[in-house]
Amino acid sequence: MRCAACLLSVMFLVTATYGDDVYEDFKLVPSDPWAQYFGSAVSISGDTAVIGASGDDDNGSQSGSAYVFHFDGSQWTQEAKLLASDGAGDSYFGSAVSISGDTAVIGAAYDDANGSASGSAYVFRFDGSQWYEEAKLVASDATEGDWFGYCVSIFGDRVVIGARYGDSNASDSGSAYVFHFDGSQWTQEAKLVANDAAVGDAFGISADISGNTAVIGARYNDTTGSAYVFHRDGTQWTQEAKLLASDGAEDDWFGYSVSISG
Repeated sequence: MRCAACLLSVMFLVTATYGDDVYEDFKLVPSDPWAQYFGSAVSISGDTAVIGASGDDDNGSQSGSAYVFHFDGSQWTQEAKLLASDGAGDSYFGSAVSISGDTAVIGAAYDDANGSASGSAYVFRFDGSQWYEEAKLVASDATEGDWFGYCVSIFGDRVVIGARYGDSNASDSGSAYVFHFDGSQWTQEAKLVANDAAVGDAFGISADISGNTAVIGARYNDTTGSAYVFHRDGTQWTQEAKLLASDGAEDDWFGYSVSISG
């Protein structure tokens, strides 16, 4: 992930309303031109986009940042630059981002919150005039090297956060955590682990949530990779299915990325 300088840009391709063959391109670049790894993670909700720059140096080398852009109907403009209130070097804040409505979550998998690279995630909220840090999320059982925050996804008042090197069932088997916002604070609602977790699965390398359903990738599971579907009933999350490719083969890395809608 490291390089002397790495500036990326993000391109949005928007289909014009009057035909499928006409497109308009928007290229987004940060206001400060040395935001390393700008574009390392992106997420969009409505007319707002959040873009990670995990190698940015505002809070120390590779401390990371994230940028919020807003579309006013004719153009995209930078609305805010987000930094961790306790940012430190080599945290890679912004390596994972997700936004839903007026709330964004930013992963910092290498943060030393509860031991070296135990990881964390930060929740930011827009109050109508500015973005502010609302909470810092850490796993209740965080340990060194978990990489909690390697992936993040938010839907409404719930966030799912992957910890690809969590050791819950076996070394580096991985885990994912669900946090819920009750109107005043974020609390850990559940810890998700695969019912057949094994050494080195990397369960939690990817995660996404939509409504009452979450999907978690485990790219090294069963040598081919897999993904797991979890469903929420009240506050209880249970594994509903394990997904495998019908033609899966060794080292396919099935589950390396996941997405869900409805």
